[in-house]
Amino acid sequence: MSWEWQAGSWVRWARTPGHDSYWSFRDAFFDTIVPAPGRRTLELGCGEGRVTRDLTQRGHQVVALDISATLVTAASAADPFGVYVLGDAAALPFADGSFDLVVAYNSLMDVDDMPAAVSEASRVLEPGGRLSVCVTHPTADAGKFESKDPEAPFVIAGSYLGRHRIEEPFERDGLQITFIGWRYSLEEYARALEDGGLLIERLREPPAPPALAARPGFERWRRLPNFLHLRAVKPA
Repeated sequence: MSWEWQAGSWVRWARTPGHDSYWSFRDAFFDTIVPAPGRRTLELGCGEGRVTRDLTQRGHQVVALDISATLVTAASAADPFGVYVLGDAAALPFADGSFDLVVAYNSLMDVDDMPAAVSEASRVLEPGGRLSVCVTHPTADAGKFESKDPEAPFVIAGSYLGRHRIEEPFERDGLQITFIGWRYSLEEYARALEDGGLLIERLREPPAPPALAARPGFERWRRLPNFLHLRAVKPA
């Protein structure tokens, strides 16, 4: 699923420092889920490039891929020395074993064929390589809090199970965007990794950090994970 139609809005949204939860959750992801820099890192679904820029600052040699031409152009303009490739995560234009790390930060829930993207990530990993993933937590996408009260009940209407389309508009501080993608259950992510020959070696459900929880309406996210972080390894 291409974000081409939302590309301009996403660039403005993502490049406003502190505007969304990336700035609050990224350190937990990089420090806990992403291994130390190795030979070569691939980022799947790089968008406007903020994750790739952060990986580069941490010493990774990154190749970044996205299916949106506008976002690849924006990422390249912000990082002229980076390597940005237009392509499909479900049909990667790289040889087997080209990377020792693949990072998919909030992108697996946006592709139309998540199992195929995971399979392709496994294919381009060398034996012993790792896939580091962040997705919106399936539970968080499955329901809603009844209010912004810190103790508000969280209600799942309908089924948690299965594949469900997400299309939800947001407005914050004058910026607007519609988040589109798919909600998968935790089992579906686990099955995709299993079918791709990958073994989960680390899984985290980080609560909202104190700085974010202090914002009005965010304290409730100390009770329920907003994101799912996991790392899988391709057996040697």
